Amino acid sequence: MQFEVWAPQADRMTLHCAGTTRALERDPDRAGWWTGEAEAADGTRYGFAVDDGPVLPDPRSRRQPDGPDGLSAVVDQDRYAWRAEWAGRGLPGAVLYELHVGTYTREGTLDAAAERLGHLAELGVTHVELMPLCPFPGRHGWGYEGVSLWAVHEPYGGPEALKRFVDRAHELGLGVVLDVVHNHFGPSGNHLPAFGPYLTDAHHTPWGAAVNLDAPGSDEVRAYLRGSALAWLRDYRLDGLRLDAVHALRDTRACHFLEELSAAVDALSDDLGRPLFLVAESDLGDPRLITSRKENGLGLHAQWNDDFHHALHTALTGEAQGYYEDFARAPLAALAKTLTGGFFHDGTYSSFRGRRHGRPLDRTRVSAHRLLGYGQTHDQVGNRAQGDRLAAALSPGLLACAAALTLTGPFTPMLFMGEEWAAGTPWQFFTDHTDPELAEAVRRGRRREFAAHGWAEEDIPDPQDPATRDRSCLDWSEPESGPHARVLAWYRELIALRHAQADLTDPDLADVKVAYDEEARWLAFRRGDVKVAVNLGKEPASIPLGTGRARVLAAWEPVDVPGTDGLLSLPGESCVVLTQP
Repeated sequence: MQFEVWAPQADRMTLHCAGTTRALERDPDRAGWWTGEAEAADGTRYGFAVDDGPVLPDPRSRRQPDGPDGLSAVVDQDRYAWRAEWAGRGLPGAVLYELHVGTYTREGTLDAAAERLGHLAELGVTHVELMPLCPFPGRHGWGYEGVSLWAVHEPYGGPEALKRFVDRAHELGLGVVLDVVHNHFGPSGNHLPAFGPYLTDAHHTPWGAAVNLDAPGSDEVRAYLRGSALAWLRDYRLDGLRLDAVHALRDTRACHFLEELSAAVDALSDDLGRPLFLVAESDLGDPRLITSRKENGLGLHAQWNDDFHHALHTALTGEAQGYYEDFARAPLAALAKTLTGGFFHDGTYSSFRGRRHGRPLDRTRVSAHRLLGYGQTHDQVGNRAQGDRLAAALSPGLLACAAALTLTGPFTPMLFMGEEWAAGTPWQFFTDHTDPELAEAVRRGRRREFAAHGWAEEDIPDPQDPATRDRSCLDWSEPESGPHARVLAWYRELIALRHAQADLTDPDLADVKVAYDEEARWLAFRRGDVKVAVNLGKEPASIPLGTGRARVLAAWEPVDVPGTDGLLSLPGESCVVLTQP
């Protein structure tokens, strides 16, 4: 078997494989690359030594059986016998479901999660979006401090467990999306700098030195990230990738890394004959991310839309701290603007940032499905002091309104695991750092962050305490009981409506018509023949929906169709979906 590694600054490279060593040779055709052959098969342990340094894992390791600091293991990608025939499932018409493997079940493994996929098929979602799976120190964590960007976290089950999960999802008709982190590497277990200039001091990010996308040596670093992305889609038959915090990808080159990546993914899609897509997380408010490369955009297929979330959250909760400040002055107006224009910040002044922010979205060129809309995500729940979900503070009626706005709105909907039954469990920030100094620094930093906002230290869960992760695991005894069952039935009904009513997947943002009353706290919008009304106030509201016959498609509380005056009487904290007969 041939081994290869990029180490442009090394004088010598040694392969340690299955208890033997051999010197690698410089590749005459590729600058900075070293190659050599050794006997190896699936599972064979190996590593590389740079000059006279320690044996380190392969930067392109497909498996780390003993964690990020251990030896790599060979993976024969053809060894797994796929069961499901899969033609792919694209993003238009999708309903996504964000899932964290380590807390979706108490076992915290891919195999255990796969056993619960039937629930998602019955719910009606189309794609499971897995939070990051790359190896990180310890057993439990969010996954955003991963290293070894080509491998699967071993406590989750490793490479074959991911294939079994994807296979089962495809058998049930579910696509699978993976959250990948290209903007930084974890602070522990990252050995890449020993091999080459994977990082650069030319730019800085919240996590330190930036990933090298534009300094000397960046061609190979970009190829490393691009190759990792394509490997997930090809070797594990994934349907899409979610790209974490792309605003932290510092790249001054004429061809941005994201443009290069989107071109490579589109080419792979053509080669495989099935749809593939990239979804960005971005706070830039920049439509160029999701504008086609032919129109001088970066060519990504979609992006998360935090503006919709922030407007919805402030309308539901009244919170006004931090970035909610910009939305809290007139939350229903903010919500109406996002429903019709995509972005709230489209060049307007942001008091939170102290400057103008964003750029208008051209509704004639960008389809609504390219923006993901959501009421909750891992970030928006887990980054709260106590990881409390909306269900901890809102009535079932307001939760139903949030679901109606998300699942009948113009954007591609995304749910956060457990949201569909108003889970009573929190989802808190937890880590399992094996370095005591790093663990203590994270613990102190978390408490210091929230102390600045008035929280007592003892009220902030200790990220390193195993109980913090345990509290965050879903309780699977909840979904079919009491008020949880009613909320779950409502989500199923709305998702079924979205699939059945063509107007609810119409990609034309310009066709969305919205009316609202800030003081009375109601909002209504129309998409083709479908009308949706929500009353966030406690008192009944009289909502003008226009004259003409109407038929109720779904209602949280019993309602009568509008009379000849066109007024809908909607109970407090309730919602309804209607259509013309």
